[in-house]
Amino acid sequence: MCASRALPALRATQDRTETAAKLTVASNGDAPVYCYIASSPFKNDYLERVLNARVYEAAVETPLDNAPLLSRRLGRRVLLKREDLQPVFSFKIRGAYNMIALTDMSQYEGGVVAASAGNHAQGVALSAQLLGLRATIVMPCTTPSIKVNAVHQRGAEAVLHGDTFDDAQAHALALAAERGALFVPPFDHPDIIAGQGTIALEILRKHSGPIEAIFVPVGGGGLIAGIAVVVKRLRPEIRIIGVEPFDADAMYQSLQASQRVRLAQVGVFADGVAVKEVGTETFRLCRDLVDEVIRVENDEICAAIKDMFEDTRSILEPAGALAIAGLKRYAQRNMDTSTSSSNSNSNSSSSSSSSSSSSSSSSSSSSSSSSSSSSSSSSSSSSGTLIAIASGANTNFDRLRHVSERAEIGEHREAVLAVRIPERPGAFRAMMNALGPGANITEFNYRYASPEVAHVFVGLSVSDRRGAAAAISKLAAQGFVATDLTDNEMAKLHLRHCVGGMGGPHFAPAHEIVYRFEFPERPGALARFLNGLRGWNITLFHYRNHGSDVGRVLVGLQVPPLERSTFLEFVERLGYPYVDETQNIAYRMFLCPLPKNES
Repeated sequence: MCASRALPALRATQDRTETAAKLTVASNGDAPVYCYIASSPFKNDYLERVLNARVYEAAVETPLDNAPLLSRRLGRRVLLKREDLQPVFSFKIRGAYNMIALTDMSQYEGGVVAASAGNHAQGVALSAQLLGLRATIVMPCTTPSIKVNAVHQRGAEAVLHGDTFDDAQAHALALAAERGALFVPPFDHPDIIAGQGTIALEILRKHSGPIEAIFVPVGGGGLIAGIAVVVKRLRPEIRIIGVEPFDADAMYQSLQASQRVRLAQVGVFADGVAVKEVGTETFRLCRDLVDEVIRVENDEICAAIKDMFEDTRSILEPAGALAIAGLKRYAQRNMDTSTSSSNSNSNSSSSSSSSSSSSSSSSSSSSSSSSSSSSSSSSSSSSGTLIAIASGANTNFDRLRHVSERAEIGEHREAVLAVRIPERPGAFRAMMNALGPGANITEFNYRYASPEVAHVFVGLSVSDRRGAAAAISKLAAQGFVATDLTDNEMAKLHLRHCVGGMGGPHFAPAHEIVYRFEFPERPGALARFLNGLRGWNITLFHYRNHGSDVGRVLVGLQVPPLERSTFLEFVERLGYPYVDETQNIAYRMFLCPLPKNES
């Protein structure tokens, strides 16, 4: 089915019966999951399902708000679909209620069961409460207490099981079979998809003017599939663009491979979209109807949370701000493309005036190139309205520390540099003078390393992503050597808080190696991690709780060369994601002990 092709006409007599098919996801031993596929004698028409969806007994029609500050900065009109204003602060109530309300619950004496660590759990719990049904929500043991309590407040039973969503879902399926309950999947069911699709109807009713693109956060694909089936039926010229984090890009990779791809692991900063594998039905729809999937960094998500706050004084969860981050990246990309195109056209015009024969040939070539560019990227020169789905606001307050710290980098308003300066009075002042009178230093850390030289960790306010390169050029002109650490994850997470811990040549720990670990954040997890490190002397340790589901540790250990293979075997058995940071340039400059011949 082509994105621009009209879907079949409505069939009033369409048989809407469905069968549940138990599918094994992969042949690698993964537990089976339930996927519900529509089966009827007629071609399924999702628009009819959306129009007949029962959502407004539980959900509200949310506003489509202007974002004046963001619009001004991007030079585009930006509108925000405020799904964070739903009764459960997320769009998930739509699909959950629709599926349960359309099901003959007399066949399910055990009520409803769902697996979720977040918004789907609250949507199912509220839906069951409104319909007078028993609800059981299975949640990973790592689920923050705020989300467990929210489920209890909706009258549902919360069962904690396993460390991952897959563990929780396998247990939920077993409970549903045991109790004779209806299992309510988070995204891969036609009624879930149709419920989410009512968002698209509201957008098109509220904004009948030109819309260039609608940006949708993507986890399992239920939300973007529901929006796409409506928009591509009624307004096929509107681009449907999914947004995923780089570390949780199951839909992007699946579309690239033309088949569902199961990720080995996913990042959980944007936990609302931390899905290892998209749905069968959602993938089928997205493959045919979605124009593009954009990926963004976590720092960009933090910046988008700040953008939302500045425009609305509301705070979104990371997954809730994902679409805004993608919208910003799209607008900047098209802005850069337009600028590049303008410069190219200007240069072409200048050169073509030098020769009439050359001008004729160049004109023909330019026309052909322009046509190709227009067909492949029709939006690069347009300036239509951009709409982002603000999908949820269920976040932990403690996480805001991390968000506020990283937002400036995500907005490209702060650069992080390592600068080598001579160890003498006045060197810092000379470095400041090299940056110019308008420079604003946001952070300054250094450690005495030798009588001749010092390495300075510098945070610097900049106006855009080119600011770091400009600052490095200014410093180089005055003889200072600078390294850009703005995209160095270890430097941003840990090193800025550790500078000052370099061992000197006379008290350097021998055979030091440095590793970065991530482990599930729960009471006692840090103590268990430390207990697992017995056997090697710890020389450096930095732990920072970001209020998220994952604890992050930077640790240095003395491991003699003959014990390295044993250590690596131990690390693998430990089972936590890890990165060997011993050769990281940030570590080598600020924390690595200096050999005596370099002192």
